[in-house]
Amino acid sequence: MFNKKIIIILFLFPLYQSPLLSKSTSFEEIDSKNLSRYFSGIVAFENKQNSKALNYFNSSKILINLHDPYLEKFVMSLILEGKVSQAINLIKANRKKSNSNFFEAYILLALDSIKKDDINKALEILAEVPETLLKERLYYIIVNSLKEYAYVFKNKKISQEIKNFGNLSFIAETFQRCYLGDNNTSSYFSKLINNSEADYSRYIYFYLTHLIEIKKIDEAKAITDELNYINTTLLLSQGKSWIENNKLNKFSKVFSCSNPNDILGEFLFLISNLYSSQNEFEKSNFYLNLSNYLNPKFVFNLSLIAENLYLNENYEKSKIVLKKFKEDQDFYYWFRLKKEAQIITKQRNKKEALNYITSNFKKIKNPNNKFTFDIANFHKNSKEYTKAIKYYSLIIESLKQKPELKSDLLYRRGGSYERLKDYSNADKDLLNSLKINPNDAYVLNYLAYSWLERDYKIEEAIEMLEKAYASESEDPYIIDSIGWAYYLINNFVKAEKFLKRAVELMPEDPIVNDHYGDILWKLDRKIQARYFWSMVLEMEDADKELLDKIQTKLVEGLINS
Repeated sequence: MFNKKIIIILFLFPLYQSPLLSKSTSFEEIDSKNLSRYFSGIVAFENKQNSKALNYFNSSKILINLHDPYLEKFVMSLILEGKVSQAINLIKANRKKSNSNFFEAYILLALDSIKKDDINKALEILAEVPETLLKERLYYIIVNSLKEYAYVFKNKKISQEIKNFGNLSFIAETFQRCYLGDNNTSSYFSKLINNSEADYSRYIYFYLTHLIEIKKIDEAKAITDELNYINTTLLLSQGKSWIENNKLNKFSKVFSCSNPNDILGEFLFLISNLYSSQNEFEKSNFYLNLSNYLNPKFVFNLSLIAENLYLNENYEKSKIVLKKFKEDQDFYYWFRLKKEAQIITKQRNKKEALNYITSNFKKIKNPNNKFTFDIANFHKNSKEYTKAIKYYSLIIESLKQKPELKSDLLYRRGGSYERLKDYSNADKDLLNSLKINPNDAYVLNYLAYSWLERDYKIEEAIEMLEKAYASESEDPYIIDSIGWAYYLINNFVKAEKFLKRAVELMPEDPIVNDHYGDILWKLDRKIQARYFWSMVLEMEDADKELLDKIQTKLVEGLINS
């Protein structure tokens, strides 16, 4: 009698078109155990369980010489686990065999050669990439971009045969000029970060690095003086902090234009982003890990790896990466603490997470506005509104000379007051926020909805919501608010139009479903109304007060309607 597992494997064989038996081997070499492990590895890999996949591949290495696709899967798993050197050695050991003729193998070998300063070897390997592989557009871009970088590293000049890959080519030329110490480097960086077609603010950091390398410290400081910690990225916040604290040597320790590995690391980061934008997250993480391999000093990449692991619910591995951020790393250490708190929320509860981040925040001497802002948001999200108000107020007081930064803070503090039913202070903050930014759709929506809930200034609230909707017509919360406003003035037909759209955009939101049920009842579609009310009972985010109201509605309908 056949083992069931073997039967499944034999069934799967044609699906993978495995030429295992085409090579001379004995039955013992390809026994059922190895086959089972291999296919289990493939299943685990496809299910984004990479650690498990790697364990299966490691335990079925006999197949590496028997099955062409095996090496590719094995290498991908190794890279995704950050074991780049091991993957490269594995490819080298199989270089003369047909099983190493996949795209990533060529890229890994080329990068290895560049890292070892063997540019000629890298160019040879890149020239060997089969034309059939280069038919894929992104593969073509990667190979030719690497060729151009290698040319610059070898010849100390920019190639005259630059391919036009749009902004990617301009970014590449900017870094190549930086590598060469070209006098026009600053103007290239300036054009890049002021590009109107896309947000290239990330490159402000590399521009700062360049300015510091050429001793233009005042110019670098002038740039960071214009940045504020509250709405500045992690990368730029760290750069700003280094300049303010005169730790200029920190820049060259993590990135230098004179280092080919650092430059190529940034190129690979770009490729990672391109794959991410196409929702090809495995490929994205592959190139992100290669970027980190070339420049492990650039710890910002580690924050992205930790974030990716977190988003994929791989919390334990995320924590391992986060442990690499130490107390002396300032903003990166704070990032670690925040992410660890978020993991505690996911694995245990919000209260424990809040205690964790709060206790660590108290250990920080003279925390900057960014840290205070984050701790305020933690309290607000944990419904600790009084403490949130305290921290928001500290920041607002420190920004007396910068009213343009206050708008969002007033919005957040006003929202906290509103949750405490302190409507006087809530309205004051939200109206002051609108004085600074009168067209902020989200502040308009929040204040208007608060007024609707209080049956206060209904007409003015509707005007604000119409203004908000005009600028953010696809925002489900604004759509819900304006639909509810029309409900309150008994324009049920118009209300239904908006609330139906809100439910389509947010089918799992309890308040939206409740609102839609109410309007359906008013339109005498009572069976449908009860259906949407009943949906609320199954939603995790529904609070007890709402659930009690729903139970009453399901029995009695809308009383006095």
